Amino acid sequence: MDNCLFCKIAEKKIPSSIVYEDEELMVFKDIRPAAPVHLLVIPKTHITTLSDCTAGHAPLLGRMLALAPRLAEEHGCAVTFNADGEPSGGYKTLINSGPDGGQEIYHLHLHVIGGPHPWRVEAPRHG
Repeated sequence: MDNCLFCKIAEKKIPSSIVYEDEELMVFKDIRPAAPVHLLVIPKTHITTLSDCTAGHAPLLGRMLALAPRLAEEHGCAVTFNADGEPSGGYKTLINSGPDGGQEIYHLHLHVIGGPHPWRVEAPRHG
């Protein structure tokens, strides 16, 4: 897509704070974070929304989601358990789809959001 912001970031035509990259995916820091950790996981190929995905996209979607715990750990918001088995830390994942789903940038992306509270109350609506 010629006019897609995230395609331009994936092509490195627009600078971003990249924290991970491989042949299929890129991860960068959100410029309007809703929490201390707010990362965006994007496929390098343009997919407009989650609704445009088919069964053939399952491996890519799986890779995106499987990357989230690794990113959370690297950025200090992984779920951990103390000696008594009590959990602490944590993060959430979010994919906005369509205008009523809060999507503003029409390139599939997964938010990884975490860190100490308080966070901004509403879900991020910009992507």
